[in-house]
Amino acid sequence: MYAIVRDRSRCLTLSPGQELWVDRLPGAAAGSEHVFDRVSLLKKEDGTVLVGSPDVDGASVVAEVLGEEKDRKIRVLHFRRRKSSRDVRGHRQTYTRIRVKEIRA
Repeated sequence: MYAIVRDRSRCLTLSPGQELWVDRLPGAAAGSEHVFDRVSLLKKEDGTVLVGSPDVDGASVVAEVLGEEKDRKIRVLHFRRRKSSRDVRGHRQTYTRIRVKEIRA
């Protein structure tokens, strides 16, 4: 059983028990639940597939928020040729770690 959900600008394929990083969920605290209610596709255990137009009615995915984490640092280099000008900055993206609890159909 799995579901394809839309979370802001991304589509996520989620199955029960799966742990993954998603883009930071504002206001989500560790231990709380987050509900993805924009389900585009749902495959049930008996093999039936429900495709929404644009969403499957009454379907949702419940996930447990495990906390926020940061990815590795990337270096951003701005270089201007023949100007003796360089600028190096770093960036660490913040993600929310979740565990999928159940898929409601």
